[in-house]
Amino acid sequence: MISSPTPVEKKLLHYTGKAIADFNMIQTGDRVMVCLSGGKDSFTLLTLLHLLRARCNEKFDLLAFTLDQAQPGWNDSKLREWLESRNIPYEILTRDTYSIVKEKIPEGKTYCSLCSRLRRGIIYRYAEENGYNKIALGHHRDDLIRTLLMSIFYNGDIRSMPPKLLSDNKKHIVIRPMCYVQEKDIMTYAKEKEFPIIPCNLCGSQENLVRKRIGRLIDELAKENPKIPSNMLHALQSIKPSQLMDRSLWPFKNLEQELLTGKNALKEQLIFPEDNCQEQAFLETEDTDC
Repeated sequence: MISSPTPVEKKLLHYTGKAIADFNMIQTGDRVMVCLSGGKDSFTLLTLLHLLRARCNEKFDLLAFTLDQAQPGWNDSKLREWLESRNIPYEILTRDTYSIVKEKIPEGKTYCSLCSRLRRGIIYRYAEENGYNKIALGHHRDDLIRTLLMSIFYNGDIRSMPPKLLSDNKKHIVIRPMCYVQEKDIMTYAKEKEFPIIPCNLCGSQENLVRKRIGRLIDELAKENPKIPSNMLHALQSIKPSQLMDRSLWPFKNLEQELLTGKNALKEQLIFPEDNCQEQAFLETEDTDC
Protein backbone atom coordinates (compact mmCIF):
# COMPACT_ATOMS: atom_id res chain seq x y z
CA MET A 1 0.00 0.00 0.00
CA ILE A 2 1.38 3.40 -1.00
CA SER A 3 1.46 5.84 1.90
CA SER A 4 0.23 9.40 1.51
CA PRO A 5 2.98 11.98 1.00
CA THR A 6 3.96 14.14 3.94
CA PRO A 7 3.51 17.92 3.56
CA VAL A 8 7.16 18.46 2.63
CA GLU A 9 7.17 15.55 0.17
CA LYS A 10 3.99 16.88 -1.42
CA LYS A 11 5.61 20.31 -1.79
CA LEU A 12 8.78 18.83 -3.29
CA LEU A 13 6.83 16.70 -5.75
CA HIS A 14 4.80 19.73 -6.82
CA TYR A 15 7.79 21.96 -7.57
CA THR A 16 9.83 19.18 -9.16
CA GLY A 17 6.91 18.19 -11.37
CA LYS A 18 6.35 21.83 -12.30
CA ALA A 19 9.99 22.26 -13.35
CA ILE A 20 9.88 19.09 -15.43
CA ALA A 21 6.74 20.37 -17.19
CA ASP A 22 7.91 23.99 -17.58
CA PHE A 23 11.17 23.02 -19.27
CA ASN A 24 10.03 19.76 -20.90
CA MET A 25 12.82 17.92 -19.08
CA ILE A 26 11.60 14.33 -19.38
CA GLN A 27 9.63 12.72 -22.19
CA THR A 28 8.18 9.27 -22.75
CA GLY A 29 10.93 6.79 -23.56
CA ASP A 30 13.75 8.81 -22.00
CA ARG A 31 16.53 7.00 -20.18
CA VAL A 32 17.36 9.16 -17.18
CA MET A 33 20.58 8.74 -15.23
CA VAL A 34 20.49 10.40 -11.80
CA CYS A 35 23.91 11.34 -10.46
CA LEU A 36 23.76 10.04 -6.89
CA SER A 37 26.69 11.47 -4.95
CA GLY A 38 25.40 10.29 -1.59
CA GLY A 39 24.46 13.78 -0.40
CA LYS A 40 21.04 15.03 0.69
CA ASP A 41 20.32 16.76 -2.64
CA SER A 42 20.93 13.79 -4.91
CA PHE A 43 19.11 11.40 -2.55
CA THR A 44 16.11 13.73 -2.61
CA LEU A 45 16.16 14.06 -6.39
CA LEU A 46 16.36 10.31 -6.93
CA THR A 47 13.50 9.67 -4.49
CA LEU A 48 11.28 12.28 -6.13
CA LEU A 49 11.94 11.00 -9.67
CA HIS A 50 11.32 7.44 -8.49
CA LEU A 51 7.93 8.51 -7.11
CA LEU A 52 7.05 10.56 -10.19
CA ARG A 53 8.01 7.66 -12.46
CA ALA A 54 5.56 5.41 -10.61
CA ARG A 55 2.84 8.04 -10.99
CA CYS A 56 3.28 8.22 -14.77
CA ASN A 57 3.18 4.44 -15.27
CA GLU A 58 6.95 4.14 -15.68
CA LYS A 59 7.08 5.95 -19.01
CA PHE A 60 10.80 6.61 -18.60
CA ASP A 61 13.75 4.56 -17.37
CA LEU A 62 15.65 5.56 -14.26
CA LEU A 63 19.16 4.67 -13.09
CA ALA A 64 21.05 5.81 -10.02
CA PHE A 65 24.69 6.37 -10.96
CA THR A 66 27.31 6.76 -8.24
CA LEU A 67 30.98 7.42 -8.87
CA ASP A 68 33.35 5.97 -6.28
CA GLN A 69 36.38 8.25 -6.62
CA ALA A 70 38.54 6.02 -4.40
CA GLN A 71 38.58 8.46 -1.51
CA PRO A 72 39.98 7.05 1.73
CA GLY A 73 37.19 5.86 3.99
CA TRP A 74 34.58 5.59 1.23
CA ASN A 75 31.90 3.08 2.21
CA ASP A 76 28.88 2.58 0.00
CA SER A 77 27.38 -0.47 1.74
CA LYS A 78 24.47 1.52 3.24
CA LEU A 79 23.89 3.17 -0.12
CA ARG A 80 23.63 -0.20 -1.85
CA GLU A 81 21.22 -1.47 0.79
CA TRP A 82 19.04 1.62 0.43
CA LEU A 83 18.85 1.31 -3.37
CA GLU A 84 18.18 -2.43 -3.34
CA SER A 85 15.43 -2.09 -0.73
CA ARG A 86 13.60 0.26 -3.11
CA ASN A 87 14.26 -1.75 -6.27
CA ILE A 88 16.02 1.18 -7.90
CA PRO A 89 18.45 0.12 -10.66
CA TYR A 90 21.92 1.44 -9.92
CA GLU A 91 25.55 1.46 -10.96
CA ILE A 92 28.45 2.23 -8.63
CA LEU A 93 31.53 2.79 -10.76
CA THR A 94 35.01 3.01 -9.22
CA ARG A 95 37.51 5.39 -10.80
CA ASP A 96 40.50 6.72 -8.88
CA THR A 97 40.17 10.44 -9.50
CA TYR A 98 41.18 11.09 -5.90
CA SER A 99 44.86 10.32 -6.55
CA ILE A 100 44.88 12.46 -9.70
CA VAL A 101 43.42 15.46 -7.90
CA LYS A 102 45.79 15.10 -4.93
CA GLU A 103 48.75 14.88 -7.31
CA LYS A 104 47.80 17.84 -9.51
CA ILE A 105 46.46 20.33 -6.95
CA PRO A 106 48.81 21.85 -4.34
CA GLU A 107 47.87 21.34 -0.71
CA GLY A 108 45.57 24.06 0.52
CA LYS A 109 44.12 24.86 -2.91
CA THR A 110 40.54 24.04 -3.86
CA TYR A 111 40.06 20.66 -5.54
CA CYS A 112 36.54 21.34 -6.80
CA SER A 113 37.30 22.49 -10.35
CA LEU A 114 39.53 19.58 -11.40
CA CYS A 115 37.47 17.08 -9.42
CA SER A 116 34.23 18.11 -11.12
CA ARG A 117 35.88 18.14 -14.56
CA LEU A 118 37.14 14.58 -14.16
CA ARG A 119 33.82 13.45 -12.74
CA ARG A 120 31.88 15.06 -15.58
CA GLY A 121 33.96 13.25 -18.21
CA ILE A 122 33.33 9.88 -16.57
CA ILE A 123 29.60 10.57 -16.25
CA TYR A 124 29.23 11.56 -19.91
CA ARG A 125 31.20 8.54 -21.07
CA TYR A 126 29.13 6.11 -19.01
CA ALA A 127 25.85 7.67 -20.17
CA GLU A 128 26.91 7.44 -23.81
CA GLU A 129 28.11 3.85 -23.57
CA ASN A 130 24.92 2.74 -21.83
CA GLY A 131 22.32 4.68 -23.77
CA TYR A 132 21.20 7.27 -21.23
CA ASN A 133 20.08 10.45 -22.98
CA LYS A 134 19.20 12.50 -19.88
CA ILE A 135 21.55 13.21 -16.96
CA ALA A 136 19.79 14.52 -13.85
CA LEU A 137 21.64 16.64 -11.29
CA GLY A 138 20.49 17.57 -7.78
CA HIS A 139 21.01 21.33 -7.82
CA HIS A 140 18.24 23.34 -6.18
CA ARG A 141 16.97 26.93 -6.17
CA ASP A 142 19.55 28.14 -3.68
CA ASP A 143 22.39 26.70 -5.77
CA LEU A 144 21.11 28.67 -8.75
CA ILE A 145 20.86 32.03 -7.01
CA ARG A 146 24.20 31.64 -5.21
CA THR A 147 25.87 30.81 -8.52
CA LEU A 148 24.32 33.92 -10.05
CA LEU A 149 25.86 36.19 -7.41
CA MET A 150 29.20 34.38 -7.51
CA SER A 151 29.33 34.86 -11.27
CA ILE A 152 28.60 38.58 -10.98
CA PHE A 153 30.99 39.22 -8.09
CA TYR A 154 33.93 37.02 -9.11
CA ASN A 155 33.66 36.39 -12.87
CA GLY A 156 32.16 39.62 -14.10
CA ASP A 157 29.34 38.03 -16.08
CA ILE A 158 25.71 37.08 -15.57
CA ARG A 159 25.15 33.34 -15.57
CA SER A 160 23.90 30.56 -13.34
CA MET A 161 22.93 26.89 -13.61
CA PRO A 162 20.34 26.40 -16.36
CA PRO A 163 17.47 23.99 -15.69
CA LYS A 164 18.24 22.18 -18.94
CA LEU A 165 21.24 22.26 -21.23
CA LEU A 166 23.09 20.38 -23.91
CA SER A 167 26.10 18.54 -22.51
CA ASP A 168 29.63 19.52 -23.51
CA ASN A 169 29.86 16.59 -25.92
CA LYS A 170 26.42 17.45 -27.39
CA LYS A 171 25.21 13.89 -26.86
CA HIS A 172 23.09 14.32 -23.75
CA ILE A 173 20.68 16.71 -22.09
CA VAL A 174 21.56 17.68 -18.53
CA ILE A 175 18.52 18.48 -16.38
CA ARG A 176 18.03 20.02 -12.94
CA PRO A 177 14.50 19.04 -11.90
CA MET A 178 14.82 20.66 -8.45
CA CYS A 179 15.56 24.15 -9.79
CA TYR A 180 12.42 25.50 -8.05
CA VAL A 181 13.03 23.64 -4.77
CA GLN A 182 14.29 25.39 -1.63
CA GLU A 183 17.24 23.85 0.20
CA LYS A 184 15.50 24.10 3.57
CA ASP A 185 12.78 21.75 2.29
CA ILE A 186 15.41 19.28 1.10
CA MET A 187 17.04 19.35 4.54
CA THR A 188 13.70 18.67 6.20
CA TYR A 189 12.97 15.84 3.78
CA ALA A 190 16.41 14.26 4.21
CA LYS A 191 15.90 14.10 7.98
CA GLU A 192 12.40 12.76 7.52
CA LYS A 193 13.60 10.00 5.18
CA GLU A 194 16.84 9.31 7.09
CA PHE A 195 18.91 9.04 3.93
CA PRO A 196 22.27 7.23 4.43
CA ILE A 197 24.34 10.32 3.64
CA ILE A 198 27.93 9.81 2.48
CA PRO A 199 30.06 12.90 3.23
CA CYS A 200 32.63 14.23 0.75
CA ASN A 201 36.00 14.04 2.51
CA LEU A 202 38.13 15.13 -0.44
CA CYS A 203 37.67 18.83 0.11
CA GLY A 204 35.99 18.85 3.47
CA SER A 205 33.15 20.52 1.69
CA GLN A 206 35.57 23.26 1.06
CA GLU A 207 33.10 23.71 -1.69
CA ASN A 208 33.75 26.74 -1.62
CA LEU A 209 34.12 28.95 1.19
CA VAL A 210 33.06 31.60 -1.31
CA ARG A 211 29.77 29.84 -2.04
CA LYS A 212 29.05 29.59 1.66
CA ARG A 213 29.80 33.27 2.16
CA ILE A 214 27.44 34.15 -0.67
CA GLY A 215 24.81 31.93 0.94
CA ARG A 216 25.19 33.75 4.25
CA LEU A 217 24.90 37.10 2.47
CA ILE A 218 21.62 36.08 0.84
CA ASP A 219 20.34 34.73 4.16
CA GLU A 220 21.13 38.02 5.88
CA LEU A 221 19.34 40.02 3.20
CA ALA A 222 16.38 37.65 3.39
CA LYS A 223 15.95 38.47 7.07
CA GLU A 224 14.96 41.98 6.02
CA ASN A 225 13.05 40.91 2.92
CA PRO A 226 12.08 37.20 2.77
CA LYS A 227 11.19 37.56 -0.92
CA ILE A 228 14.80 38.18 -1.98
CA PRO A 229 15.66 34.53 -2.83
CA SER A 230 12.48 34.03 -4.86
CA ASN A 231 12.98 37.41 -6.55
CA MET A 232 16.50 36.36 -7.56
CA LEU A 233 15.16 33.15 -9.08
CA HIS A 234 12.51 35.15 -10.92
CA ALA A 235 15.24 37.47 -12.23
CA LEU A 236 16.84 34.46 -13.94
CA GLN A 237 13.57 34.01 -15.84
CA SER A 238 13.03 37.68 -16.63
CA ILE A 239 16.03 39.04 -18.52
CA LYS A 240 15.60 42.50 -20.05
CA PRO A 241 18.50 43.06 -22.50
CA SER A 242 17.51 46.66 -23.22
CA GLN A 243 18.14 47.51 -19.56
CA LEU A 244 21.64 46.00 -19.48
CA MET A 245 24.85 46.75 -21.41
CA ASP A 246 25.48 43.68 -23.56
CA ARG A 247 25.81 44.92 -27.15
CA SER A 248 25.51 41.38 -28.49
CA LEU A 249 21.98 41.16 -27.09
CA TRP A 250 20.67 44.62 -27.85
CA PRO A 251 21.40 46.99 -30.79
CA PHE A 252 22.37 50.03 -28.73
CA LYS A 253 24.43 51.49 -31.60
CA ASN A 254 21.50 51.46 -33.99
CA LEU A 255 18.73 52.80 -31.79
CA GLU A 256 18.61 55.99 -33.86
CA GLN A 257 17.05 53.89 -36.61
CA GLU A 258 14.18 53.08 -34.27
CA LEU A 259 13.22 56.69 -33.55
CA LEU A 260 9.62 57.45 -34.40
CA THR A 261 10.27 61.12 -35.19
CA GLY A 262 11.42 60.40 -38.70
CA LYS A 263 14.66 62.30 -38.15
CA ASN A 264 17.69 61.95 -35.95
CA ALA A 265 17.64 63.76 -32.65
CA LEU A 266 21.25 64.77 -33.23
CA LYS A 267 22.26 66.94 -36.18
CA GLU A 268 25.57 65.16 -36.37
CA GLN A 269 26.35 61.49 -35.73
CA LEU A 270 29.12 61.06 -33.18
CA ILE A 271 31.47 58.15 -33.66
CA PHE A 272 33.84 57.20 -30.86
CA PRO A 273 36.76 54.78 -31.22
CA GLU A 274 35.95 51.40 -29.65
CA ASP A 275 39.10 51.34 -27.54
CA ASN A 276 38.52 54.79 -26.10
CA CYS A 277 34.77 54.82 -25.55
CA GLN A 278 35.00 54.80 -21.76
CA GLU A 279 36.88 58.09 -21.74
CA GLN A 280 34.58 59.96 -24.14
CA ALA A 281 32.21 62.61 -22.85
CA PHE A 282 28.92 63.24 -24.58
CA LEU A 283 29.28 66.36 -26.73
CA GLU A 284 26.43 68.67 -27.52
CA THR A 285 26.12 69.29 -31.25
CA GLU A 286 23.71 72.18 -30.95
CA ASP A 287 24.20 75.67 -29.60
CA THR A 288 22.45 75.65 -26.22
CA ASP A 289 22.69 79.39 -25.62
CA CYS A 290 19.27 81.04 -25.30
